[in-house]
Amino acid sequence: MFKKFVNYCKACYDELAKKTTWPTPKELTHTAVVVLSASLIIALVVFLMDTCFRWFMSVVYPG
Repeated sequence: MFKKFVNYCKACYDELAKKTTWPTPKELTHTAVVVLSASLIIALVVFLMDTCFRWFMSVVYPG
């Protein structure tokens, strides 16, 4: 049982140390900017939909 765990840990280390390709700082920055931009656009779209829905509901159900 313990030997299986040790082999698992060695395999995990091997995967992270030798087989994983890590992004360069430039790629990481670019990806972060894309995610931030997409998040802001989605937030703006949701805000606009909420505002339109609130206006529509105030027209349908006044007062």
